[in-house]
Amino acid sequence: MISGYAVADGKLRPLDNLFAETANAVWIDILRPTPEEETALETALNLDIPTPEEMREIEVSSRLYVENDVSYMTALIISHSDGDDVLISPVTFALAGPRLLTIRHEEPRVITGFVARAQKAQIGCVNAESILVGLLEAVVDRLADVLERVAGDIDTLSRDIFRERAKLSDQTRDYQRALVELGRKENVTSKIRDSLVTLDRLFGFLSLQADQRAQQAANGKRMDKELRARLKTLARDAHSLSEHVSYLSQKTTFLLDATLGLINIEQNAIIKTFSVVAVAFMPPTLIASIYGMNFHLMPELSWPWGYPFAVALMILSAVLPLLFFKRKGWL
Repeated sequence: MISGYAVADGKLRPLDNLFAETANAVWIDILRPTPEEETALETALNLDIPTPEEMREIEVSSRLYVENDVSYMTALIISHSDGDDVLISPVTFALAGPRLLTIRHEEPRVITGFVARAQKAQIGCVNAESILVGLLEAVVDRLADVLERVAGDIDTLSRDIFRERAKLSDQTRDYQRALVELGRKENVTSKIRDSLVTLDRLFGFLSLQADQRAQQAANGKRMDKELRARLKTLARDAHSLSEHVSYLSQKTTFLLDATLGLINIEQNAIIKTFSVVAVAFMPPTLIASIYGMNFHLMPELSWPWGYPFAVALMILSAVLPLLFFKRKGWL
């Protein structure tokens, strides 16, 4: 699907027929294009649209480059970010003269939200560069919102992990759930970190392009100066978010280690209980084994109090070790 937008009074205006109004298009959003749509658009604009395989390249030179006076910039953008099943997919931003193209194969909510907001309110959409910077600001804001939600979830998990529990079965269930939740939060934070790394590189590349345009065109110096200021703010925000992601990652690792340590303590307590019980019942077992031997000439064989004596001796030999363990604090 291909959507085209023009600008009017600082707002986006959708184009009904993109190919008939290509000259008026300031932003062209390309979502999962068919081969026919891709060929028609490349012919109409005289540029190359990167394939999904090219967009997934990890080399910086493959994600940030200039070809035929068109600046191609690819960043990893998160989608499905309302829960923990976050997806991360490449989105390519191409600045082709007075026109911006976005090529994507997923549907991040941040882009649809930006389109809806830019059609209703004046948010400074006056040209391709301002639309691009506005999109990037929306992406960073969305990452900050997701990161804030994850931080709150991790704080809740921290309180649950270290609270006291009445039953051992409740501890086991809570620890299992905590391990699963911690794994999910780490997955989200790692994807946010990957996205921020690519965005930080994109900001640097875009700032360099703005500096070059400012040196080449004196009449565009004022706008480029404003855009560079916004890009510097974006870069600082991305750096701050990266530091916060590192902090959350360290906290998640600490909580994971703490949960595993508590599980080990719980398992050791169970094993200790079994060990104490086994040791406590060793003397009664020994006594029962002695009086279970079938010898004719046993001293207590014909004694009327032999059976009660043996039972009492076994009980006493079991109680004494238990009292000793209790006094030592092993129970």
